[in-house]
Amino acid sequence: MRRSLSGLKRIGALLTAWVELLRRAARGVAVMVRMTNPVLPSRTTTAFYAQAAISFGLSMVALGVGIAYLPVDRWVRAFLSVGALYAITSSFTLAKCVRDQQEASTVRVRVDEARMERLIADHDPFKVVAG
Repeated sequence: MRRSLSGLKRIGALLTAWVELLRRAARGVAVMVRMTNPVLPSRTTTAFYAQAAISFGLSMVALGVGIAYLPVDRWVRAFLSVGALYAITSSFTLAKCVRDQQEASTVRVRVDEARMERLIADHDPFKVVAG
């Protein structure tokens, strides 16, 4: 009997630690995984952001100059310009979809979704509130 009580205390302590871990994750506090790897949202540095913006700008200028100086008719240049704009906009859309998918897989979002599902499951629209 004494042995089973100590086992129940250990299980209770583990459950308490797990609940606290989920609460911290829901608040956005860094959660330690295996006591070594903090789960933090990745942030891009200012230098990386500037490099990406400059690279994008230079590639667009080079593409525009290349299309403008092609030795072809105007309608071919227009076709290539529309194709380039389509490729650019679709790459932005793809980047947004990848970012949204990555954000949806974070612990914070999953905890929020579980909390919302529980609220919806516990809600009874036909319950009469005594008042």
